[in-house]
Amino acid sequence: MTLAQRLRTALAVPHAPVLLPGDSHDFDPAAAATPAAVLVAVTDRADPGVILTQRTETLRRHAGQIAFPGGRIDAEDDGPVAAALREAEEEIALPRASVEVVGVGDLYRTITGYSVTPVIGVVAPGLRFVPQETEVADVFEVPLAFLLDQANHMEAWAKYQGADRRYYEIGWHGRRIWGATAAMIVNLSRRLQWPA
Repeated sequence: MTLAQRLRTALAVPHAPVLLPGDSHDFDPAAAATPAAVLVAVTDRADPGVILTQRTETLRRHAGQIAFPGGRIDAEDDGPVAAALREAEEEIALPRASVEVVGVGDLYRTITGYSVTPVIGVVAPGLRFVPQETEVADVFEVPLAFLLDQANHMEAWAKYQGADRRYYEIGWHGRRIWGATAAMIVNLSRRLQWPA
């Protein structure tokens, strides 16, 4: 079975409703949110990896944070898949034609008002990424098995706008993956049964 087939099969399995809906449980799910999409690009190798970016320190929002390539869905995008592929091409020069889309993950609502669709796709190993220098400082790969291993998902708490907020973080070789990116990884780990 190919990696793409394994991912499609794993995404199709019914799952219990234990997913994280968003950064906070006190938002109104009926309130309007800005649609966005990210690309969870999985490298097609014996030990698959996931492509992540580190945002530049000069950005107004989320400076220096680890993220999937992605962003808001524009009017000219034909849905979340098109938006995720466009954003990945703009941010790290990943050609759209190089991604085999296998499905989408569960919507995740950020505290900043975005409703994010994770788009899961398979890419060949060894692709050359070119970070868009005003947005992306670095592009790196983390083993999929490591990200999905729930033993690596650390719960933490922080004060935000006067309230205690729970969030997840995942440490990888000195990098801190946290916030919405970590939460979407936690959701994927609860959807995908993957051997460590």
